[in-house]
Amino acid sequence: MPHLRKRPRLWRDAIVAFALIFLLWLIAMKLQQRNEQVLAGAFVIVDGDTLSLAGERLRLRGLDAPELKQSCGNSERPWPCGQAARTRLAELVGADTTCRGAERDRYRRLLVSCRTGEQDPAALMVREGLAVSYGGYGLEEAQARLAGRGLWAGDFKRPADWRREHAAMEGDEGMFGWIRNLFSREEAQ
Repeated sequence: MPHLRKRPRLWRDAIVAFALIFLLWLIAMKLQQRNEQVLAGAFVIVDGDTLSLAGERLRLRGLDAPELKQSCGNSERPWPCGQAARTRLAELVGADTTCRGAERDRYRRLLVSCRTGEQDPAALMVREGLAVSYGGYGLEEAQARLAGRGLWAGDFKRPADWRREHAAMEGDEGMFGWIRNLFSREEAQ
């Protein structure tokens, strides 16, 4: 009979443990919401995945767009995909755009998800082939790839590969390059 008494206690302990885990999860969600920033206003478009508002840099979450100086296509038919991404993002982000974020990336940019009315500008950028999925928007990338839109219409280097390649050529690798970029950004503002 002692084994029958253990079952109710086991169930009770499991329910208490589940309730405790659920309570901790709720607390974590509430703390994250408290840290969330909601931003709206006259955004400045830095490039195809970076915005600025009141001097703070904001990075769109879930995608990676070509760099401003990046060209795509082959040598016979290159096109300025970085400029095209920036131009399109400027068309998608307007006065009614609101961005939300709580986390920062390694460059201290606030990672944000934005809405312009009912639309998600980042999803549209990926769906139109002007950015690649980076932890989000996989379905939109698949649609762009299948339709041969934007970057997927020809040859291109993924933005991360292009940055890595050009950082090595320009000697911007490592901490010294990061420090040089930090001071050059402050001078530009």
